[in-house]
Amino acid sequence: MNKKDRDKKNLIAQWAFDSRPILLRFHLWLEDVEVEWLRGSPRELNDVISFVEPGTERRLIMTAAVTSLGTKLFGRYGEGHDQEKKIVNQVKKDADAISAYAMSESLWYLSRSLPENHAIMVCLGEGLMPKAGETPEMGANPLLGFGRVYARPQVAKFVDTRVQKLINSEDYKWDDFRNELRHGGITVWGAAIDTLENTSRFAKGSPTGPMTVFHLFNQPLAITNQYEGYIGSLILPRKVVKNASRDSVLIDFFTPREKIMDAIQQTYPGIKAENIHVWTLTGESRRHRIGKIWDQWEKLGAHLVDDAWELSSGLKVFTESGTYAPTFSVGDWKDDKGDTHLFITDGYAASAEAIQAASLYPILDLDASCAVFSSKFKLSYDQEAQIMHLDPDAADFQQKLEELFESEMENETVQRFRDDIVQARDAGIPLDKKTVSMDDFISEKKWDIMAISGYMLPDPYSGSNGVEQIDDDTYKVSARLSTENGDKRVTFTLKLLESFEESRLVFQPLLNRFLRGEDYKDRPVRISDSGRIRNELQTLCPDALEYSDVALIQVCFDKIPEDVISLKHQVKLREILEWYIENHPIWFDWLEIE
Repeated sequence: MNKKDRDKKNLIAQWAFDSRPILLRFHLWLEDVEVEWLRGSPRELNDVISFVEPGTERRLIMTAAVTSLGTKLFGRYGEGHDQEKKIVNQVKKDADAISAYAMSESLWYLSRSLPENHAIMVCLGEGLMPKAGETPEMGANPLLGFGRVYARPQVAKFVDTRVQKLINSEDYKWDDFRNELRHGGITVWGAAIDTLENTSRFAKGSPTGPMTVFHLFNQPLAITNQYEGYIGSLILPRKVVKNASRDSVLIDFFTPREKIMDAIQQTYPGIKAENIHVWTLTGESRRHRIGKIWDQWEKLGAHLVDDAWELSSGLKVFTESGTYAPTFSVGDWKDDKGDTHLFITDGYAASAEAIQAASLYPILDLDASCAVFSSKFKLSYDQEAQIMHLDPDAADFQQKLEELFESEMENETVQRFRDDIVQARDAGIPLDKKTVSMDDFISEKKWDIMAISGYMLPDPYSGSNGVEQIDDDTYKVSARLSTENGDKRVTFTLKLLESFEESRLVFQPLLNRFLRGEDYKDRPVRISDSGRIRNELQTLCPDALEYSDVALIQVCFDKIPEDVISLKHQVKLREILEWYIENHPIWFDWLEIE
């Protein structure tokens, strides 16, 4: 055997060994591994490019790949095409449930091999808030949200106890949480997760875009509760902002775009205005929000990217969603004629996507300026940000709100905006600054990040392929790891060890299966069902769970919105949980029903 073949066998063997907890959980066989270095020196097996040890790095990459594979195969891809909104909504929920479940299960099995005093804690998740053009029930999707902890049992209990105090006790603050972790010798890595980016495109069968995004930081984000809202975001090459600062010009999200154009043209002498490509969310429903941004760029002669524009990957962009992936394309290049082009992003995104994109700045040498908006985002961007700076407890709150809206407002509407501000404030979202950066979300200003993407379908911005079937039971799937030290894309060839239908059950949450009619009473019950159902409840309806102590969870059915779980399914869910409590009281001693 020559050296090349021997190295390839060793590579596959090492990946299979390190990833075996995840592969075994989902009944997969690793056939092949291909590593493509996008930045950095080729090095495998003996070195890493992140702050975790080699085996953990490989398991995290495999987590993104397996989540993408399971979602694409079993998440009802394309079944919402040309269907009414109700059906599209259900397909989205099912896809979100598969992706959140696959990610969570992978992290649970991965956590068994973490260092003994380490934990992964989800600080930011995406999925509960309806986006532009969606009705409320379309945004009520399963997610991995704040406070989910993955670690060895004793460490998980220690961190869980403190997280519940952080959420429920007014006297227990972020500094108390951080100090207890330090004194307990516990290292917490914070995660920002979007298990299925571009859910609507996935449900409708679009050919590009859907992906899973997992960001891991070497410390927890300074967030103290589940939060989802909108955040304005302007992302430029860092050198544009640096050059402007030398002339005492401040470039941030609220800077007039004329000054930004001047800064760009000073940084790239001779660049034509039409060669400045501005990616922003589009659609008439968004005109009242960021139409002023569009108008400014168009007046300056810049190119507002539309769905007909093709990238060097040979794929066309899309602008109705997907605010994270375009960040990887921010930067300059020269065309065949030698003309300079620049790609930037501007506008807004949901909070998880915006913060994930902003956290790429040290990896890609970017500058990301953000502004916190409400979850309603009713006004233009320049007015909207002012709402979040109002004092919700002030006697003149309603008056100031009406001045911004230039109209009288009903008490119920005023209360919704007040609640938005309080929710953001209580979650630790910085509201005392006009603009914020990623550094404002991390207490220790020296931080490290690993950004991992898994691709369900081709991605125009990176040129990564989606899940590709190469045999009856064998598939290729790619995942990308980006850090300050390097950037690599790993393509796995994975084989299903069960039939397609049996594999569907492997990737399907138990509660979803039971709610759709599978007979849970005749099915063999395993002790692992206890952990799976606990995990699924935390993913499916986190707002309906109360923790009297770290070992006990109470399900409050009166807190489950119908748009999350229908009344019919709530009745069924109660029946299922009561049966488990009655027939397996030892395994389910952690569960109570209100």
